[in-house]
Amino acid sequence: MEIRVIQGSITEVPSDALIVNLFEGVTAPGGATGAVDRALEGLIGELIESGEVKGNLNEVTLIHTHAEIGPKRVLVIGLGKAEEFDLFGVRKVAGTAVRSLRKKGVREATSIVHGAGIGGLAIEDAARALVQGSIVGSYQPDQYKTSDKDSAAVEKLTIVERDGDKIPAIQAGAGTGAVVANAINDARTLGNEPSNNMTPSILAERAREVANRFGLEIEVLDEARMRDLGMNALLSVAQGSAQPPRLIVLKYKSPGANRTIGFVGKGLTFDSGGISIKAHEGMEYMKFDMCGGAAVIQALRAVAELKPRINVLGLVPASENMPGSAAYKPGDVIKCLSGKTVEIITTDAEGRMMLADAITYAKRLGAQSLVDVATLTGSCVIALGNDYTGVMGSDRELLRALQESASSAGEKVWEFPLPPEYKDQLKSEIADLKNVGTKYGGAITGGLFLREFAEDTPWVHMDIAGTAYAEKEEPYRAAGATGVGVGTLASLAMRLAE
Repeated sequence: MEIRVIQGSITEVPSDALIVNLFEGVTAPGGATGAVDRALEGLIGELIESGEVKGNLNEVTLIHTHAEIGPKRVLVIGLGKAEEFDLFGVRKVAGTAVRSLRKKGVREATSIVHGAGIGGLAIEDAARALVQGSIVGSYQPDQYKTSDKDSAAVEKLTIVERDGDKIPAIQAGAGTGAVVANAINDARTLGNEPSNNMTPSILAERAREVANRFGLEIEVLDEARMRDLGMNALLSVAQGSAQPPRLIVLKYKSPGANRTIGFVGKGLTFDSGGISIKAHEGMEYMKFDMCGGAAVIQALRAVAELKPRINVLGLVPASENMPGSAAYKPGDVIKCLSGKTVEIITTDAEGRMMLADAITYAKRLGAQSLVDVATLTGSCVIALGNDYTGVMGSDRELLRALQESASSAGEKVWEFPLPPEYKDQLKSEIADLKNVGTKYGGAITGGLFLREFAEDTPWVHMDIAGTAYAEKEEPYRAAGATGVGVGTLASLAMRLAE
């Protein structure tokens, strides 16, 4: 999608459709919507009075202008209650508007910046959210369709602002929003690939393409190199599959930067559960078990474009978890790269094994703080559903920065505690740790397991099991991988930059 920002009058700039908005409960439209209403001789006001337009969140009303103003049509998008509207809401309504217009064959649209008037949002932040929501909303995962393919799309979005003093802030926000949104969509494309077309080796090649295009350093560790290093936890997960594992290492280096943060993303390209095999219902969704890895790859790409003054490492342990004849088994004891030993209780708790070695290796490469992103536990989905990512960490300052970054990026997170007494669930009679505890507090014990490998390094864990993919299409986005984590990680790198 091409994004433009221009100074002008929204009623005069020609387009296939103009997007304006309305808060719930407003009886007389003001601001830009009011200007359109006056130009259309009170038509929007009449629709409000009749009850046809209420301003409910994501409510869509399309009006034909009959050449009375520049745009051929006006789409009024509902913003919901003014006191509840935030940057997440901007992204939602922008995506809803774009997806609604594509169904009408609209190719070029104009828009105001939602929430920057009576909504009270900073105009640069609102512009960033508008562009991000629009580009993410335009995404359609139909690359494997040979018929019934939806080729319509809004190809150009022009943000129109009358006040010239606001143009620089809108341009800055729009530029950042486009960078992050395109990275999110590319992460979604990686996640949506079927596992026969997204093996660990293929994921590594896709990462190499990203590195070459955006100027990142890359190293891909193969099975022999991992064995030499002693990455037995990662290798144990992979040994039941015919597909060889890979450890992808991406590096963004900023001249003069003294701080290095490491992002570690789980790249399990398919998870059968291994010997502890999963039930067949919903197993097709296990292709999404690499969405944490996709988020890290594309977050590094966004960082490379935004160029913050901080060094960023991106590590993606990539594997399949299959029940082949060489698969690791419940009761096995695995010695990890860190030297710690783990008793396997279930082979379906494989993500933490892969991450354990990757976290240790990230520290060896110089990471001074760490964030891992993983579809780690079903317990997190049970606790928080599909809208909130569970977060927990060992460092209050880093955790607060990540929470603020998530809010800025329009991604919802909720903090879990890390009570030390829960660690008792991970005690083993024959090893340093068990790889799972009881059925209670599974998201927390998963985090406590990973903390054992982060050790004294400031660390935050993001459990995206519930937010990595959407089973059904929503008004503001297509079904499938969501790209969650890309925005938060990119925003965090910018926030921590020196």
